[in-house]
Amino acid sequence: MGRQSVDNSALERWRNLDSAHVLGVIADFAKRDAEYVPTKSALSTRWHATVGGRDFEILCTGAKFLDTRANKGGGGAVDLVMHLTDSDFKAAAKVLRSRGL
Repeated sequence: MGRQSVDNSALERWRNLDSAHVLGVIADFAKRDAEYVPTKSALSTRWHATVGGRDFEILCTGAKFLDTRANKGGGGAVDLVMHLTDSDFKAAAKVLRSRGL
């Protein structure tokens, strides 16, 4: 695997990582909203997070996430990091690697 390339095993691992875990590792600050009551999935959690000086309210359900303020979501660690850091795939992969994910 080259320095800039991403192999299939890393992509598969990143696709399946729990979004709440990724958020906790990536965010400068992340706090679970203990008063949140899920409406669709009992597995959903709501988080208040800060990344790079920007504040987010993120719903996490397994590998999927939804930014409730921007009404944007996705699935997998790469999508989440790209959204939180306003970056491209290459930069998101670099962040994930640097955080040991």
